[in-house]
Amino acid sequence: MRRPSPLPSTPPARQRREPAPSRPREAAPEPAAEVTKPAPEPPATGRLAPVVPFEPSPSPSAPAAEKGDAASDAEAERPLGVRDVWAAARARRRALRREVRRFTVRQRRRRYAWLGALAAVVLVGLGAVATAYSPLFAVSKITVVGTDRLAPAAIEQALAGEMGTPLALVDSSAVKAALVAFPLVESYSIEARPPQELVVRIIERTPVGVVETKAGFSLVDAAGVVLGTTKDAPKGYPVIDAAGGAGSRTFRAVGAVYRSLPADLRAQVTEMSATTPDDVTLTIDGADILWGSAEKPVEKVRVLKAAMVAQPPSKVKEYDISSPTAVVIR
Repeated sequence: MRRPSPLPSTPPARQRREPAPSRPREAAPEPAAEVTKPAPEPPATGRLAPVVPFEPSPSPSAPAAEKGDAASDAEAERPLGVRDVWAAARARRRALRREVRRFTVRQRRRRYAWLGALAAVVLVGLGAVATAYSPLFAVSKITVVGTDRLAPAAIEQALAGEMGTPLALVDSSAVKAALVAFPLVESYSIEARPPQELVVRIIERTPVGVVETKAGFSLVDAAGVVLGTTKDAPKGYPVIDAAGGAGSRTFRAVGAVYRSLPADLRAQVTEMSATTPDDVTLTIDGADILWGSAEKPVEKVRVLKAAMVAQPPSKVKEYDISSPTAVVIR
């Protein structure tokens, strides 16, 4: 079953034309010109306002603006000169500098931080140096350490010239010149102990024997340095007879053998002799000990002690330990 089509919509009342009033047919007048009424204007909705044309009123600054425009036009028409180019270049450089400063702010801050830290380190260093060289750190006390046969007071008196000198300015050459006068000093070292103390550490020479000279008996160390001379041979040290005299290679070999001996054997040695560095001979209780060269001292000491226990020196003429693996007793 089909649905009926909808009825046509009724036009709005304002668009409907009212029919002309009917007239009686009895008197039909002559047809007259039809008069149409103008369509009524739509009522105003209140949203639109009448358009009023705007006419700007002349302002007091208008003449000045016109003068400025005229001046700018005249300036634009004026030809450029060297001063204009220079001013434009300067403005461009200023703009570039502003941009560079704006984009390098972090870099400049980092640079300033590094410069500040460096300046602080330099100031601290300069302050430390100035303090070290000031009278606050001048020598007022000298301490001598390591002496046995030397008198510490004598060394302090020799170094009295360093009193009042800042610790950083103590002259090592002057200290050396003062200690040369003491033959027993083999080596030394100086130590600054702030605020005002100078420590001198002495290593004395070790006497190894006595050498007979025209002046008497000279006590010498392993290098042949004379430590003192007396008319009589000092007790407790062996008499050394080495070819070439004190300071020769033969004498140094004798001194090296003596220093390698333990304290108990060293006290028993009465004489030491050598013609070459390889035939060093010791004398203990009348028995000769052919030591040979200064090599292998530990093994030679071990076999010598064993041989002396087996046969005492009083019953032996010679111990030949120049070769530790083949000891010969005569």
